[in-house]
Amino acid sequence: MPAAERWVNTEFQASSLNKKQQIEELKWFISAADKLRKQGVKQIHVVSETLDTHDYESRVLALAFEEITGIKVKHDLIQEGDLVEQLQNALQTGKSPYDGWISDSDLIGTHYRYGQTVILSDYMQGVGKEFTNPGLDLKDFIGLSFTTAPDGKLYQLPDQQFANLYWFRADWFERADFKARFLAKYGYPLGVPQNWSAYEDIADFFTNDVKQIDGKKVYGHMDYGKKDPSLGWRFTDAWLSMAGAADKGIPNGLPVDEWGIRIAADKCTPVGASVARGGATNSPAAVFALSKYLDWMKLYAPPSALQMNFSEAGPVPAQGQIAQQIFWYSAFTASATKAGLAAVDSNGKPKWRMAPSPHGPYWKEGMQNGYQDVGAWTYLKSTPPTQMAAAWLYGQFLTSKTVSLKKSIVGLTFIRNSDIRHPYFTEHADEFGGLIEFYRSPARVAWTPTGTNVPHYPRMAALWWKNVALALAGEKTPQAAMDNLALQMDQIMLDLQASGMRLCAPKLNPLANPAKYLSDKGAPWKKIANEKPKGETIAYEKLLQAWREGRVK
Repeated sequence: MPAAERWVNTEFQASSLNKKQQIEELKWFISAADKLRKQGVKQIHVVSETLDTHDYESRVLALAFEEITGIKVKHDLIQEGDLVEQLQNALQTGKSPYDGWISDSDLIGTHYRYGQTVILSDYMQGVGKEFTNPGLDLKDFIGLSFTTAPDGKLYQLPDQQFANLYWFRADWFERADFKARFLAKYGYPLGVPQNWSAYEDIADFFTNDVKQIDGKKVYGHMDYGKKDPSLGWRFTDAWLSMAGAADKGIPNGLPVDEWGIRIAADKCTPVGASVARGGATNSPAAVFALSKYLDWMKLYAPPSALQMNFSEAGPVPAQGQIAQQIFWYSAFTASATKAGLAAVDSNGKPKWRMAPSPHGPYWKEGMQNGYQDVGAWTYLKSTPPTQMAAAWLYGQFLTSKTVSLKKSIVGLTFIRNSDIRHPYFTEHADEFGGLIEFYRSPARVAWTPTGTNVPHYPRMAALWWKNVALALAGEKTPQAAMDNLALQMDQIMLDLQASGMRLCAPKLNPLANPAKYLSDKGAPWKKIANEKPKGETIAYEKLLQAWREGRVK
Protein backbone atom coordinates (compact mmCIF):
# COMPACT_ATOMS: atom_id res chain seq x y z
CA MET A 1 0.00 0.00 0.00
CA PRO A 2 2.78 2.56 0.63
CA ALA A 3 3.92 2.09 -2.99
CA ALA A 4 0.34 2.45 -4.25
CA GLU A 5 -0.15 5.66 -2.26
CA ARG A 6 3.15 7.06 -3.50
CA TRP A 7 2.27 6.45 -7.14
CA VAL A 8 -1.25 7.87 -6.70
CA ASN A 9 0.12 11.04 -5.10
CA THR A 10 2.81 11.58 -7.72
CA GLU A 11 2.39 9.97 -11.14
CA PHE A 12 -1.29 9.05 -11.35
CA GLN A 13 -2.68 12.58 -11.43
CA ALA A 14 -4.92 13.68 -13.04
CA SER A 15 -7.40 10.80 -12.90
CA SER A 16 -11.12 10.35 -13.51
CA LEU A 17 -11.18 8.76 -10.01
CA ASN A 18 -10.51 10.60 -6.77
CA LYS A 19 -7.51 9.48 -4.72
CA LYS A 20 -9.59 7.34 -2.37
CA GLN A 21 -11.13 5.51 -5.33
CA GLN A 22 -7.69 5.05 -6.91
CA ILE A 23 -6.35 3.49 -3.72
CA GLU A 24 -9.35 1.15 -3.55
CA GLU A 25 -8.75 0.03 -7.13
CA LEU A 26 -5.06 -0.57 -6.47
CA LYS A 27 -5.93 -2.58 -3.34
CA TRP A 28 -7.77 -4.98 -5.60
CA PHE A 29 -4.72 -5.29 -7.89
CA ILE A 30 -2.49 -6.00 -4.88
CA SER A 31 -4.84 -8.72 -3.64
CA ALA A 32 -5.21 -10.37 -7.06
CA ALA A 33 -1.46 -10.29 -7.68
CA ASP A 34 -0.83 -11.83 -4.26
CA LYS A 35 -2.82 -14.92 -5.29
CA LEU A 36 -0.65 -15.30 -8.39
CA ARG A 37 2.64 -14.74 -6.55
CA LYS A 38 1.64 -17.55 -4.18
CA GLN A 39 1.26 -19.73 -7.29
CA GLY A 40 4.83 -18.92 -8.31
CA VAL A 41 4.40 -16.02 -10.72
CA LYS A 42 7.36 -13.68 -10.39
CA GLN A 43 7.66 -12.00 -13.78
CA ILE A 44 5.70 -11.52 -16.99
CA HIS A 45 6.94 -10.76 -20.50
CA VAL A 46 4.76 -8.64 -22.82
CA VAL A 47 5.25 -6.78 -26.09
CA SER A 48 3.89 -3.77 -27.97
CA GLU A 49 4.87 -1.63 -30.94
CA THR A 50 6.98 1.53 -30.65
CA LEU A 51 4.54 4.37 -29.93
CA ASP A 52 4.89 7.20 -27.40
CA THR A 53 2.07 5.67 -25.34
CA HIS A 54 3.76 2.28 -25.18
CA ASP A 55 7.10 3.89 -24.37
CA TYR A 56 5.44 5.50 -21.33
CA GLU A 57 3.95 2.15 -20.33
CA SER A 58 7.28 0.37 -20.68
CA ARG A 59 9.34 3.02 -18.86
CA VAL A 60 6.94 4.19 -16.15
CA LEU A 61 3.83 2.06 -15.73
CA ALA A 62 5.66 -1.29 -15.80
CA LEU A 63 7.76 -0.11 -12.84
CA ALA A 64 4.64 1.12 -11.05
CA PHE A 65 2.96 -2.26 -11.53
CA GLU A 66 6.04 -4.06 -10.16
CA GLU A 67 6.31 -1.84 -7.08
CA ILE A 68 2.58 -2.05 -6.34
CA THR A 69 1.99 -5.76 -7.04
CA GLY A 70 5.38 -7.39 -6.62
CA ILE A 71 5.23 -8.90 -10.12
CA LYS A 72 8.08 -7.79 -12.39
CA VAL A 73 7.27 -6.79 -15.97
CA LYS A 74 9.50 -7.06 -19.00
CA HIS A 75 7.67 -4.85 -21.54
CA ASP A 76 9.37 -5.05 -24.94
CA LEU A 77 8.92 -2.43 -27.66
CA ILE A 78 9.40 -3.63 -31.26
CA GLN A 79 8.45 -2.40 -34.74
CA GLU A 80 4.88 -3.19 -35.79
CA GLY A 81 5.97 -5.33 -38.75
CA ASP A 82 8.10 -7.49 -36.44
CA LEU A 83 5.27 -7.76 -33.93
CA VAL A 84 2.79 -8.97 -36.57
CA GLU A 85 5.32 -11.52 -37.84
CA GLN A 86 6.02 -12.87 -34.32
CA LEU A 87 2.31 -13.07 -33.58
CA GLN A 88 1.73 -14.99 -36.80
CA ASN A 89 4.47 -17.46 -35.83
CA ALA A 90 2.88 -17.90 -32.40
CA LEU A 91 -0.51 -18.63 -33.99
CA GLN A 92 1.03 -21.13 -36.43
CA THR A 93 3.26 -22.97 -33.95
CA GLY A 94 1.02 -22.84 -30.90
CA LYS A 95 3.93 -21.45 -28.87
CA SER A 96 3.82 -17.89 -27.57
CA PRO A 97 7.07 -16.12 -26.62
CA TYR A 98 5.04 -13.52 -24.70
CA ASP A 99 2.47 -13.71 -21.93
CA GLY A 100 0.52 -10.81 -23.46
CA TRP A 101 0.53 -8.81 -26.68
CA ILE A 102 -0.66 -5.29 -27.46
CA SER A 103 -1.58 -5.95 -31.06
CA ASP A 104 -3.78 -4.09 -33.51
CA SER A 105 -7.45 -4.98 -33.58
CA ASP A 106 -6.92 -5.31 -37.36
CA LEU A 107 -6.26 -8.99 -36.62
CA ILE A 108 -9.77 -9.56 -35.19
CA GLY A 109 -10.83 -11.62 -38.23
CA THR A 110 -7.71 -13.78 -37.90
CA HIS A 111 -8.18 -14.35 -34.16
CA TYR A 112 -11.82 -15.33 -34.63
CA ARG A 113 -11.13 -17.83 -37.42
CA TYR A 114 -8.06 -19.50 -35.89
CA GLY A 115 -9.49 -20.13 -32.43
CA GLN A 116 -6.13 -19.79 -30.65
CA THR A 117 -6.89 -16.47 -28.94
CA VAL A 118 -8.40 -16.28 -25.47
CA ILE A 119 -11.99 -15.05 -25.77
CA LEU A 120 -12.04 -12.36 -23.10
CA SER A 121 -15.83 -12.37 -22.72
CA ASP A 122 -15.68 -16.03 -21.69
CA TYR A 123 -12.49 -15.63 -19.65
CA MET A 124 -13.88 -12.77 -17.55
CA GLN A 125 -16.97 -14.81 -16.69
CA GLY A 126 -15.10 -18.09 -16.20
CA VAL A 127 -11.58 -19.02 -15.11
CA GLY A 128 -10.41 -15.40 -15.14
CA LYS A 129 -13.26 -13.99 -13.06
CA GLU A 130 -11.19 -13.71 -9.86
CA PHE A 131 -8.51 -11.81 -11.82
CA THR A 132 -10.91 -9.39 -13.54
CA ASN A 133 -11.04 -5.91 -12.05
CA PRO A 134 -14.56 -5.15 -10.74
CA GLY A 135 -13.89 -1.53 -11.72
CA LEU A 136 -12.89 -2.35 -15.31
CA ASP A 137 -16.13 -0.72 -16.61
CA LEU A 138 -16.17 -2.04 -20.17
CA LYS A 139 -18.98 0.37 -21.13
CA ASP A 140 -16.53 3.25 -20.69
CA PHE A 141 -14.25 1.95 -23.49
CA ILE A 142 -14.88 3.62 -26.87
CA GLY A 143 -13.40 0.87 -29.09
CA LEU A 144 -15.02 -2.40 -28.05
CA SER A 145 -16.98 -2.73 -31.31
CA PHE A 146 -13.62 -3.05 -33.09
CA THR A 147 -12.40 -5.89 -30.86
CA THR A 148 -15.64 -7.87 -31.01
CA ALA A 149 -15.84 -10.80 -33.47
CA PRO A 150 -18.84 -11.95 -35.54
CA ASP A 151 -19.87 -14.20 -32.62
CA GLY A 152 -20.52 -11.06 -30.55
CA LYS A 153 -17.71 -11.85 -28.11
CA LEU A 154 -14.79 -9.67 -27.00
CA TYR A 155 -11.38 -10.97 -28.11
CA GLN A 156 -9.13 -7.99 -27.30
CA LEU A 157 -9.10 -5.13 -24.76
CA PRO A 158 -8.21 -1.67 -26.21
CA ASP A 159 -5.04 -0.12 -24.77
CA GLN A 160 -4.60 2.88 -27.10
CA GLN A 161 -6.42 4.41 -30.07
CA PHE A 162 -5.66 7.03 -32.69
CA ALA A 163 -7.22 8.10 -35.97
CA ASN A 164 -5.79 9.18 -39.30
CA LEU A 165 -7.11 12.68 -39.94
CA TYR A 166 -6.58 15.71 -42.15
CA TRP A 167 -3.83 18.06 -40.87
CA PHE A 168 -3.39 21.65 -42.05
CA ARG A 169 -1.67 24.93 -41.22
CA ALA A 170 -4.62 26.93 -39.93
CA ASP A 171 -2.52 30.11 -39.76
CA TRP A 172 -1.68 29.92 -43.47
CA PHE A 173 -5.27 29.11 -44.41
CA GLU A 174 -6.41 32.27 -42.59
CA ARG A 175 -4.06 34.64 -44.39
CA ALA A 176 -6.17 37.20 -46.30
CA ASP A 177 -3.79 37.27 -49.28
CA PHE A 178 -3.85 33.48 -49.69
CA LYS A 179 -7.64 33.38 -49.30
CA ALA A 180 -8.12 36.06 -51.97
CA ARG A 181 -5.72 34.40 -54.41
CA PHE A 182 -7.26 30.97 -53.91
CA LEU A 183 -10.82 32.22 -54.36
CA ALA A 184 -9.87 34.13 -57.51
CA LYS A 185 -8.22 31.05 -59.05
CA TYR A 186 -10.62 28.26 -58.06
CA GLY A 187 -13.94 30.02 -57.48
CA TYR A 188 -14.54 28.69 -53.95
CA PRO A 189 -13.06 29.58 -50.53
CA LEU A 190 -9.81 28.26 -49.12
CA GLY A 191 -10.83 26.05 -46.19
CA VAL A 192 -10.95 22.48 -44.91
CA PRO A 193 -11.38 20.32 -48.03
CA GLN A 194 -14.47 18.15 -48.10
CA ASN A 195 -13.51 16.20 -51.21
CA TRP A 196 -10.33 15.09 -52.94
CA SER A 197 -10.81 17.68 -55.67
CA ALA A 198 -10.42 20.50 -53.14
CA TYR A 199 -7.46 18.76 -51.51
CA GLU A 200 -5.74 18.55 -54.89
CA ASP A 201 -6.46 22.22 -55.66
CA ILE A 202 -5.04 23.30 -52.28
CA ALA A 203 -1.98 21.08 -52.79
CA ASP A 204 -1.35 22.68 -56.17
CA PHE A 205 -1.95 26.18 -54.83
CA PHE A 206 0.59 26.01 -52.02
CA THR A 207 3.18 24.07 -54.04
CA ASN A 208 3.04 26.02 -57.29
CA ASP A 209 1.41 29.40 -56.52
CA VAL A 210 2.52 30.24 -52.99
CA LYS A 211 5.84 28.38 -53.39
CA GLN A 212 7.61 30.07 -50.46
CA ILE A 213 6.67 31.38 -47.01
CA ASP A 214 9.18 33.34 -44.95
CA GLY A 215 11.86 32.50 -47.49
CA LYS A 216 11.36 28.73 -47.23
CA LYS A 217 10.03 26.36 -49.90
CA VAL A 218 6.58 25.02 -48.96
CA TYR A 219 4.65 22.01 -50.17
CA GLY A 220 0.93 21.45 -50.46
CA HIS A 221 1.05 17.78 -49.53
CA MET A 222 2.99 15.31 -47.37
CA ASP A 223 3.08 11.52 -47.50
CA TYR A 224 5.55 8.64 -47.39
CA GLY A 225 6.69 6.13 -50.02
CA LYS A 226 9.57 3.99 -48.76
CA LYS A 227 9.38 0.33 -49.75
CA ASP A 228 8.62 -0.85 -46.24
CA PRO A 229 5.76 -2.65 -44.43
CA SER A 230 4.38 0.72 -43.30
CA LEU A 231 3.67 1.55 -46.95
CA GLY A 232 1.07 -1.21 -46.77
CA TRP A 233 -0.68 0.35 -43.77
CA ARG A 234 -0.91 3.57 -45.78
CA PHE A 235 -3.40 1.67 -47.95
CA THR A 236 -4.99 -0.97 -45.73
CA ASP A 237 -5.75 1.78 -43.22
CA ALA A 238 -8.86 2.62 -45.21
CA TRP A 239 -7.40 4.58 -48.15
CA LEU A 240 -9.58 2.68 -50.60
CA SER A 241 -12.72 3.36 -48.59
CA MET A 242 -11.77 7.04 -48.29
CA ALA A 243 -11.87 7.07 -52.10
CA GLY A 244 -15.22 5.27 -51.96
CA ALA A 245 -14.26 1.76 -53.07
CA ALA A 246 -16.17 -0.12 -50.37
CA ASP A 247 -19.85 -0.58 -49.60
CA LYS A 248 -21.74 1.48 -47.06
CA GLY A 249 -21.52 0.25 -43.47
CA ILE A 250 -20.01 1.12 -40.11
CA PRO A 251 -17.59 -0.06 -38.79
CA ASN A 252 -16.75 -1.63 -42.19
CA GLY A 253 -18.36 -1.84 -45.60
CA LEU A 254 -20.84 -4.68 -46.03
CA PRO A 255 -20.63 -6.95 -47.98
CA VAL A 256 -17.44 -5.37 -49.49
CA ASP A 257 -14.99 -3.85 -47.02
CA GLU A 258 -12.16 -1.31 -47.31
CA TRP A 259 -9.67 -3.96 -48.47
CA GLY A 260 -12.05 -4.83 -51.30
CA ILE A 261 -12.92 -8.23 -49.78
CA ARG A 262 -16.50 -9.40 -50.24
CA ILE A 263 -18.18 -11.68 -47.71
CA ALA A 264 -21.16 -13.96 -48.22
CA ALA A 265 -24.70 -13.42 -46.93
CA ASP A 266 -23.68 -15.03 -43.61
CA LYS A 267 -21.57 -11.87 -43.01
CA CYS A 268 -18.59 -14.05 -42.21
CA THR A 269 -17.35 -16.11 -45.19
CA PRO A 270 -14.92 -14.28 -47.53
CA VAL A 271 -15.75 -14.94 -51.19
CA GLY A 272 -13.19 -12.86 -53.10
CA ALA A 273 -11.10 -9.70 -53.46
CA SER A 274 -10.89 -9.35 -57.25
CA VAL A 275 -13.74 -7.80 -59.21
CA ALA A 276 -14.02 -11.07 -61.14
CA ARG A 277 -15.12 -12.72 -57.86
CA GLY A 278 -17.27 -9.82 -56.64
CA GLY A 279 -14.59 -7.98 -54.71
CA ALA A 280 -13.30 -4.45 -55.21
CA THR A 281 -9.51 -4.53 -54.68
CA ASN A 282 -8.87 -3.84 -58.38
CA SER A 283 -12.08 -1.89 -59.02
CA PRO A 284 -12.14 1.56 -60.69
CA ALA A 285 -12.41 3.30 -57.30
CA ALA A 286 -9.43 1.33 -55.92
CA VAL A 287 -7.30 2.11 -58.97
CA PHE A 288 -8.30 5.78 -58.66
CA ALA A 289 -7.21 5.73 -55.00
CA LEU A 290 -3.75 4.41 -55.90
CA SER A 291 -3.44 6.83 -58.84
CA LYS A 292 -4.15 9.87 -56.65
CA TYR A 293 -1.62 8.70 -54.07
CA LEU A 294 1.03 8.49 -56.81
CA ASP A 295 0.11 11.81 -58.45
CA TRP A 296 0.09 13.81 -55.24
CA MET A 297 3.31 12.28 -53.96
CA LYS A 298 5.18 13.15 -57.16
CA LEU A 299 3.61 16.57 -57.81
CA TYR A 300 3.11 18.18 -54.41
CA ALA A 301 5.18 16.45 -51.67
CA PRO A 302 8.85 17.03 -50.74
CA PRO A 303 11.09 14.73 -52.83
CA SER A 304 12.47 13.26 -49.60
CA ALA A 305 9.01 11.84 -48.75
CA LEU A 306 9.57 9.06 -51.28
CA GLN A 307 12.30 7.62 -49.06
CA MET A 308 10.43 7.95 -45.75
CA ASN A 309 8.38 5.41 -43.83
CA PHE A 310 5.47 5.99 -41.45
CA SER A 311 7.63 6.83 -38.42
CA GLU A 312 9.94 9.18 -40.34
CA ALA A 313 7.19 11.07 -42.15
CA GLY A 314 4.86 11.62 -39.17
CA PRO A 315 6.78 14.50 -37.51
CA VAL A 316 7.59 16.35 -40.79
CA PRO A 317 4.48 18.57 -41.09
CA ALA A 318 5.14 20.23 -37.72
CA GLN A 319 8.62 21.26 -38.91
CA GLY A 320 7.13 24.09 -40.93
CA GLN A 321 7.17 23.45 -44.69
CA ILE A 322 3.91 21.51 -45.17
CA ALA A 323 0.53 23.18 -45.80
CA GLN A 324 -1.66 20.10 -45.38
CA GLN A 325 -1.66 16.31 -45.15
CA ILE A 326 -4.70 14.25 -46.07
CA PHE A 327 -3.63 11.15 -44.16
CA TRP A 328 -1.92 12.06 -40.87
CA TYR A 329 -2.01 9.79 -37.83
CA SER A 330 -3.04 11.57 -34.64
CA ALA A 331 -0.51 9.38 -32.77
CA PHE A 332 1.96 12.12 -33.75
CA THR A 333 -0.02 14.83 -31.93
CA ALA A 334 2.18 14.80 -28.83
CA SER A 335 5.38 15.18 -30.86
CA ALA A 336 3.79 17.91 -33.03
CA THR A 337 3.01 20.14 -30.05
CA LYS A 338 6.53 20.43 -28.65
CA ALA A 339 7.82 23.94 -27.94
CA GLY A 340 10.23 25.32 -30.50
CA LEU A 341 8.71 23.65 -33.55
CA ALA A 342 7.98 25.92 -36.52
CA ALA A 343 4.30 24.95 -36.40
CA VAL A 344 3.93 25.82 -32.68
CA ASP A 345 3.50 29.44 -31.55
CA SER A 346 5.36 31.30 -28.79
CA ASN A 347 2.64 30.33 -26.28
CA GLY A 348 3.16 26.64 -27.04
CA LYS A 349 -0.12 26.36 -28.98
CA PRO A 350 -0.22 24.65 -32.38
CA LYS A 351 -0.54 26.76 -35.51
CA TRP A 352 -2.02 23.68 -37.16
CA ARG A 353 -5.37 21.92 -36.82
CA MET A 354 -6.90 18.51 -37.45
CA ALA A 355 -10.17 17.81 -39.24
CA PRO A 356 -11.89 14.87 -40.97
CA SER A 357 -10.03 13.80 -44.08
CA PRO A 358 -11.78 14.62 -47.36
CA HIS A 359 -13.27 11.77 -49.37
CA GLY A 360 -12.96 10.71 -52.99
CA PRO A 361 -15.56 10.90 -55.77
CA TYR A 362 -16.85 7.36 -55.27
CA TRP A 363 -17.58 7.96 -51.58
CA LYS A 364 -21.21 8.09 -50.34
CA GLU A 365 -22.89 8.95 -47.05
CA GLY A 366 -22.89 5.95 -44.74
CA MET A 367 -19.42 4.75 -45.72
CA GLN A 368 -16.42 4.50 -43.42
CA ASN A 369 -14.65 7.91 -43.37
CA GLY A 370 -11.18 6.81 -42.35
CA TYR A 371 -9.10 4.57 -40.17
CA GLN A 372 -8.73 4.33 -36.41
CA ASP A 373 -5.90 2.28 -34.95
CA VAL A 374 -6.77 0.25 -31.87
CA GLY A 375 -3.81 -1.40 -30.16
CA ALA A 376 -5.42 -3.96 -27.88
CA TRP A 377 -4.43 -6.55 -25.29
CA THR A 378 -4.42 -9.99 -26.89
CA TYR A 379 -3.75 -13.29 -25.11
CA LEU A 380 -3.09 -16.68 -26.66
CA LYS A 381 -4.41 -19.99 -25.34
CA SER A 382 -0.89 -21.44 -25.48
CA THR A 383 0.21 -19.18 -22.60
CA PRO A 384 0.43 -20.92 -19.18
CA PRO A 385 -2.72 -19.98 -17.22
CA THR A 386 -1.03 -18.26 -14.28
CA GLN A 387 1.27 -16.26 -16.58
CA MET A 388 -1.69 -15.25 -18.71
CA ALA A 389 -3.65 -14.20 -15.61
CA ALA A 390 -0.75 -11.99 -14.48
CA ALA A 391 -0.45 -10.45 -17.95
CA TRP A 392 -4.22 -9.87 -17.92
CA LEU A 393 -3.76 -8.05 -14.60
CA TYR A 394 -1.07 -5.88 -16.16
CA GLY A 395 -3.26 -5.13 -19.19
CA GLN A 396 -6.11 -4.08 -16.93
CA PHE A 397 -3.74 -1.95 -14.87
CA LEU A 398 -2.58 -0.03 -17.97
CA THR A 399 -6.19 0.59 -18.98
CA SER A 400 -7.61 1.20 -15.48
CA LYS A 401 -9.31 4.43 -14.52
CA THR A 402 -6.55 4.94 -11.95
CA VAL A 403 -3.93 5.46 -14.67
CA SER A 404 -5.69 5.90 -18.03
CA LEU A 405 -6.27 9.66 -17.83
CA LYS A 406 -2.59 10.33 -17.12
CA LYS A 407 -1.66 7.95 -19.92
CA SER A 408 -4.04 9.84 -22.23
CA ILE A 409 -2.38 13.14 -21.30
CA VAL A 410 1.06 11.69 -22.12
CA GLY A 411 0.20 9.88 -25.36
CA LEU A 412 -3.14 11.38 -26.51
CA THR A 413 -4.36 7.92 -27.56
CA PHE A 414 -7.80 7.78 -25.92
CA ILE A 415 -9.58 4.55 -24.96
CA ARG A 416 -12.11 5.73 -22.34
CA ASN A 417 -15.03 8.12 -22.69
CA SER A 418 -14.42 9.31 -19.11
CA ASP A 419 -10.94 10.48 -20.12
CA ILE A 420 -12.11 12.26 -23.28
CA ARG A 421 -14.81 14.09 -21.31
CA HIS A 422 -12.61 14.95 -18.32
CA PRO A 423 -12.34 18.66 -17.38
CA TYR A 424 -8.57 18.47 -17.98
CA PHE A 425 -9.15 18.13 -21.73
CA THR A 426 -11.84 20.81 -21.72
CA GLU A 427 -9.34 23.22 -20.20
CA HIS A 428 -6.46 22.18 -22.45
CA ALA A 429 -8.32 21.47 -25.72
CA ASP A 430 -6.68 24.40 -27.51
CA GLU A 431 -3.28 22.70 -27.11
CA PHE A 432 -4.21 19.73 -29.28
CA GLY A 433 -5.38 21.22 -32.57
CA GLY A 434 -8.93 19.84 -32.73
CA LEU A 435 -8.19 16.31 -31.48
CA ILE A 436 -10.37 16.68 -28.38
CA GLU A 437 -13.29 18.09 -30.34
CA PHE A 438 -12.99 15.21 -32.83
CA TYR A 439 -13.03 12.53 -30.12
CA ARG A 440 -15.99 14.16 -28.40
CA SER A 441 -17.95 14.39 -31.65
CA PRO A 442 -20.36 11.88 -33.19
CA ALA A 443 -18.10 11.89 -36.27
CA ARG A 444 -15.49 9.63 -34.70
CA VAL A 445 -17.56 6.43 -35.09
CA ALA A 446 -16.89 6.49 -38.87
CA TRP A 447 -13.13 6.11 -38.27
CA THR A 448 -12.66 2.38 -37.84
CA PRO A 449 -9.95 -0.32 -37.96
CA THR A 450 -9.66 -3.23 -40.38
CA GLY A 451 -12.68 -5.45 -39.88
CA THR A 452 -13.61 -9.09 -39.79
CA ASN A 453 -13.77 -9.64 -43.58
CA VAL A 454 -9.98 -10.07 -43.60
CA PRO A 455 -9.38 -13.77 -42.82
CA HIS A 456 -5.61 -13.65 -42.33
CA TYR A 457 -4.22 -10.19 -41.62
CA PRO A 458 -0.50 -11.09 -41.31
CA ARG A 459 -0.29 -12.91 -44.65
CA MET A 460 -2.56 -10.58 -46.59
CA ALA A 461 -1.23 -7.27 -45.21
CA ALA A 462 2.25 -8.19 -46.47
CA LEU A 463 0.99 -8.14 -50.07
CA TRP A 464 0.03 -4.48 -50.12
CA TRP A 465 3.33 -2.67 -49.73
CA LYS A 466 5.08 -4.87 -52.28
CA ASN A 467 2.47 -4.16 -54.96
CA VAL A 468 2.15 -0.45 -54.18
CA ALA A 469 5.94 -0.17 -54.38
CA LEU A 470 5.85 -1.56 -57.94
CA ALA A 471 3.44 1.20 -58.97
CA LEU A 472 5.50 3.82 -57.14
CA ALA A 473 8.63 2.73 -58.99
CA GLY A 474 6.81 2.86 -62.33
CA GLU A 475 7.27 -0.87 -62.87
CA LYS A 476 3.51 -1.43 -63.04
CA THR A 477 0.56 0.81 -63.86
CA PRO A 478 -1.90 1.44 -61.00
CA GLN A 479 -4.38 -0.93 -62.69
CA ALA A 480 -1.78 -3.68 -63.11
CA ALA A 481 -0.57 -3.28 -59.51
CA MET A 482 -4.09 -3.59 -58.11
CA ASP A 483 -4.89 -6.50 -60.45
CA ASN A 484 -1.83 -8.31 -59.11
CA LEU A 485 -2.73 -7.50 -55.50
CA ALA A 486 -6.30 -8.77 -55.96
CA LEU A 487 -5.03 -11.97 -57.59
CA GLN A 488 -2.59 -12.61 -54.73
CA MET A 489 -5.25 -11.94 -52.09
CA ASP A 490 -7.56 -14.39 -53.80
CA GLN A 491 -4.75 -16.97 -53.89
CA ILE A 492 -4.15 -16.71 -50.14
CA MET A 493 -7.88 -17.09 -49.55
CA LEU A 494 -7.91 -20.16 -51.83
CA ASP A 495 -5.05 -21.59 -49.73
CA LEU A 496 -7.03 -20.91 -46.55
CA GLN A 497 -10.09 -22.49 -48.15
CA ALA A 498 -8.08 -25.62 -48.92
CA SER A 499 -6.34 -25.85 -45.55
CA GLY A 500 -9.39 -24.95 -43.49
CA MET A 501 -9.90 -22.63 -40.54
CA ARG A 502 -11.82 -23.25 -37.33
CA LEU A 503 -14.57 -20.80 -38.30
CA CYS A 504 -15.69 -18.99 -41.47
CA ALA A 505 -12.94 -20.14 -43.80
CA PRO A 506 -12.99 -18.44 -47.23
CA LYS A 507 -15.12 -20.03 -49.94
CA LEU A 508 -14.38 -18.09 -53.10
CA ASN A 509 -16.86 -17.26 -55.84
CA PRO A 510 -15.95 -18.70 -59.24
CA LEU A 511 -14.23 -16.31 -61.66
CA ALA A 512 -16.68 -14.39 -63.84
CA ASN A 513 -16.68 -11.48 -66.26
CA PRO A 514 -16.05 -8.38 -64.09
CA ALA A 515 -19.04 -6.73 -65.79
CA LYS A 516 -21.24 -9.13 -63.81
CA TYR A 517 -20.30 -7.39 -60.58
CA LEU A 518 -19.52 -3.76 -61.50
CA SER A 519 -22.52 -1.69 -60.45
CA ASP A 520 -23.84 1.74 -59.57
CA LYS A 521 -25.77 0.28 -56.63
CA GLY A 522 -22.97 -1.28 -54.58
CA ALA A 523 -19.31 -2.25 -54.57
CA PRO A 524 -17.49 -2.91 -56.80
CA TRP A 525 -18.59 0.47 -58.18
CA LYS A 526 -18.56 1.21 -61.92
CA LYS A 527 -16.11 3.80 -63.18
CA ILE A 528 -17.69 7.26 -63.05
CA ALA A 529 -17.32 9.76 -65.88
CA ASN A 530 -16.03 12.65 -63.75
CA GLU A 531 -13.50 11.69 -61.11
CA LYS A 532 -12.74 15.35 -60.33
CA PRO A 533 -15.96 17.17 -59.44
CA LYS A 534 -15.81 20.79 -58.25
CA GLY A 535 -13.87 21.29 -55.03
CA GLU A 536 -15.79 21.79 -51.79
CA THR A 537 -14.45 23.31 -48.56
CA ILE A 538 -15.82 24.26 -45.16
CA ALA A 539 -14.67 26.87 -42.64
CA TYR A 540 -12.93 25.15 -39.73
CA GLU A 541 -14.90 27.06 -37.10
CA LYS A 542 -18.16 25.91 -38.70
CA LEU A 543 -16.95 22.30 -38.47
CA LEU A 544 -15.97 22.70 -34.80
CA GLN A 545 -19.32 24.24 -33.99
CA ALA A 546 -21.12 21.26 -35.51
CA TRP A 547 -19.06 18.88 -33.36
CA ARG A 548 -19.74 20.93 -30.22
CA GLU A 549 -23.45 20.71 -30.97
CA GLY A 550 -23.31 16.95 -31.42
CA ARG A 551 -23.59 16.93 -35.20
CA VAL A 552 -21.27 15.17 -37.66
CA LYS A 553 -21.08 18.27 -39.85
